[in-house]
Amino acid sequence: MPTIIEEKTRELCETIVAQPEWASIRNRIEAFLSDTGARGHYDNVNRKGQALHDKQHGGQALNGDEIADFEKHRDELLKNPVARGFLDAQDELHEIQHSVQKYVSKTLQLGRVPTEGELAEGGCGHGCGCQH
Repeated sequence: MPTIIEEKTRELCETIVAQPEWASIRNRIEAFLSDTGARGHYDNVNRKGQALHDKQHGGQALNGDEIADFEKHRDELLKNPVARGFLDAQDELHEIQHSVQKYVSKTLQLGRVPTEGELAEGGCGHGCGCQH
């Protein structure tokens, strides 16, 4: 038998997926997942970005050609409406997740439901890692 917290969490999840924007988010993700060209381009840009990151963190200098190549592919990716929709959908999902986590974290930190002012103060509390 689920606890009251589990029941309320389920209700929250049902509320999230009932929001009108949820269908749009899911549609953009599904469109991206079914577009092998957009996925391949996305993977390629991620690989190039990771290679640059690894090289820089390994103490190696980045050359202008590598950076320009990455930026060219990234800009092309961002011009693809399916990929752009996916990236925007990811951002929207992150915002929803961040909002829920911030509210719950602040509640656990304070031992009560936070006010809007307390939520607007910044970080979610010690150890959150949200960088606010």
